[in-house]
Amino acid sequence: MLKVKIKTAFALGLKNLGRVFVYQLGVKSGLNKVKKIESDIESGDFFLPYTGEIKNHVVNKQWLGSHCFFGNSNSKTTSIPKWHKSCLTQNVVKDTNQPWYLLPDFDEDLGDIKGVWEASRFEWVINFAQDIAAGNYESLNTLNVWLQDWIDHNPPYIGVNWKCGQEASIRIMHLAMAAKILGQQQNTSAALLSLIKAHLKRISPTVMYAMAQDNNHGTSEAAALYIGGSWLATNGDSDGAYWQQKGLQLLNNRAKRLICSDGGFSQYSVTYHRVMLDTYSMTEVWRQDLLLPKFRSDLYSKIESATLWLYNMAQAQTGDAPNLGANDGARLLPLTSTDYRDFRPSVQLAAYLFLNKAAYVESGDWDLPLHWLNLNKPISSIAKAESIDFKDSGYALLRNDNAFALLNYPKFKFRPSQCDVLHVDFWLDGQNILRDGGTYSYNAGQQFIDYYGGGASHNTVQFDDHEQMPRLSRFLLGDWLKTKNVTALKLEQDKSSFSASYRDRYSCEHMRSIILSSNKLDVVDTINNFNHKAVLRWRLQPGEWTLMGQCLTHPLYKLNISSDVTIKRIQLVTGFESRYYYQQTELPVLEIEIEHAGTIKTELYF
Repeated sequence: MLKVKIKTAFALGLKNLGRVFVYQLGVKSGLNKVKKIESDIESGDFFLPYTGEIKNHVVNKQWLGSHCFFGNSNSKTTSIPKWHKSCLTQNVVKDTNQPWYLLPDFDEDLGDIKGVWEASRFEWVINFAQDIAAGNYESLNTLNVWLQDWIDHNPPYIGVNWKCGQEASIRIMHLAMAAKILGQQQNTSAALLSLIKAHLKRISPTVMYAMAQDNNHGTSEAAALYIGGSWLATNGDSDGAYWQQKGLQLLNNRAKRLICSDGGFSQYSVTYHRVMLDTYSMTEVWRQDLLLPKFRSDLYSKIESATLWLYNMAQAQTGDAPNLGANDGARLLPLTSTDYRDFRPSVQLAAYLFLNKAAYVESGDWDLPLHWLNLNKPISSIAKAESIDFKDSGYALLRNDNAFALLNYPKFKFRPSQCDVLHVDFWLDGQNILRDGGTYSYNAGQQFIDYYGGGASHNTVQFDDHEQMPRLSRFLLGDWLKTKNVTALKLEQDKSSFSASYRDRYSCEHMRSIILSSNKLDVVDTINNFNHKAVLRWRLQPGEWTLMGQCLTHPLYKLNISSDVTIKRIQLVTGFESRYYYQQTELPVLEIEIEHAGTIKTELYF
């Protein structure tokens, strides 16, 4: 295992490991100035009376009549949230008076820290701002009272809500978008400017750690520095120029490094891809609004590709997308009350900002971000999504008029988060028939991390009960797989096909070929070099599935299994999926087990 850890360390990058070491040493020793910063929040209202025209757009009221955590209304109350109470476990932070850097990263008594952080992301700020701009001026007092209460319970740099630089960054972005809606970007109150400055002082000294993660922490903190810095500078605070320039450099750096040439993002996750894309969208909205210089052309090129990547993943009929990779329940910029799993509002906004085109020509709630941000919907539109191989990030997408199949194969330039290599997702008319398990939680117990991050939670083959890649820690897998062979995406008049293979650290081999035609999906799995058994799983949309022999039937579908070796076991069992953070439901899973090398063919008729 030591060899695996050393190999993984080199894959992560010695520069990034050095950044983490210097950051941790600096905080512990006191050399990092984050332990020395101080801030006072000015007294007075944060947001001023609204003087603009009344807006007739639909208000997202998810936070106005309830507490809306992770995209779901969890409690029908309009009271101020308990800022140190977990919305997931209902446990309460015991120590609220310690500086953030003295608090542990994981508290088993508290459970998943994201349950505490959720209300402090300030999604509600945007909902209240919408309500104010729509003419409900009573919400202005509520907004200011909630913000003051948050400060009272979270004084600068004290407690868990100051622990994460990314969480602080999300607060800045949401405050900025609220100011945009209320027209208060350039006549901002002293109280709000002091709150922004306190956050920038927290983010800037530890951005090195965010950079080392090679994920959305870096993009979020870069955006916050740029937005917050330019906000201060516009309102006469000369300190803002430094943070603005620092954020600008990091925005360029992160786009260049973390976004693949095909638009894929370093985290191999549809949800985190949306977080990154929304982050750049908010940054561009802010840049345009303050008439700041354009970003570099190569940044725009990367974000254009990232927009098209998510456009290709999201189903036009429903807005849903494959539950690929880590899913932490994040959805930034909540300007619509659409379902958390509807990616169309983010795609539509990014398509306008970075391609000057509409992703969806028809009118719908996905247009609301444009309306609220005073953007006009373009006349021209993006071309209809077709079959494509994202060769740099490792996703083959096969399409016909009503069906969509995805095969992901290992092209890991960055750390993978789940053992989902050669997973297949299948969709029909926007409905997910063969599906990924999701994530559930980052800190609800090792059994959840193992299940949702392992092969049992994906439509792929598992050898000898071991995982495709060994788990080294909560967020780190080792022995990153590499693609052994790829057969290029082939497009014919009535069908499309693709295949890829890998060999794991035990020399177990899996080759998977998929063929999508007008009424059938064929998946051929050739598997060998295992010791005792190989299990193929098909995780199915909940419904009336009946297994008879080697044929699985449903009122709308039929799935046939055949093999050139004896099938030891074919069984319909119960599995779990998590489509929303910290929520899991049951679903049927077909398991096919063989003891000898061979080929299994799956035919799904629709």
